[in-house]
Amino acid sequence: MPHTVKLKQPLLIRVRKIKGQSEALEKALLHDADCSAILQQIAAIRGAVNGLMSEVLEGHIREHLGVDNIAPEQRKNDLEQVVSVVKRYLK
Repeated sequence: MPHTVKLKQPLLIRVRKIKGQSEALEKALLHDADCSAILQQIAAIRGAVNGLMSEVLEGHIREHLGVDNIAPEQRKNDLEQVVSVVKRYLK
């Protein structure tokens, strides 16, 4: 069972919080909120997304690269996949 299925509820809670923060940012922009409040909301969203990414990435690494019974070629493919995702995320 994939780690995202095992952790479905906590991950969905995180996603829903991010959705709420995003909606709050949209409302702040629509209502001409103070710039510092908008910046604070953007920082909160970024932190929430980073936390979500960290949790899913850790689970992926532990499940796909941290196991002993994986073929070297599969480990190499999984590693390249993780490196590719991290590079895109950090752009």
